[in-house]
Amino acid sequence: MNLFSEACDGALVVRVDEPRLDAAVAIRFKEQMREVTAQPAHRVILDMSKIEFLDSSGLGAVVAVMKALAPHRQLELCGLTGNVDKVFRLTRMDTVFRIHTDLTSALSEGRKYA
Repeated sequence: MNLFSEACDGALVVRVDEPRLDAAVAIRFKEQMREVTAQPAHRVILDMSKIEFLDSSGLGAVVAVMKALAPHRQLELCGLTGNVDKVFRLTRMDTVFRIHTDLTSALSEGRKYA
């Protein structure tokens, strides 16, 4: 599982550099996210722009990360590709997560509320 993180405008940005977030990598994803999010930041933005396929295990892993960060930290998503966006809409998880079209809009929205 390739995750890359950096602090940017007061947020921790985590980029997933994998084409799939599915049952085969969900456990590793959660473990690595726990390590990466040990860095202090109120907002954690998960850039999912490289993910083309997300199954229920992958979705569950993202939800588990959100719950692990709550209530003091917020997980936001950005860059959802068409198939991934469809999974979030069909499961109504788009009402649970703050979803941005891309990283630039996620960071600029954060500046508005800072």
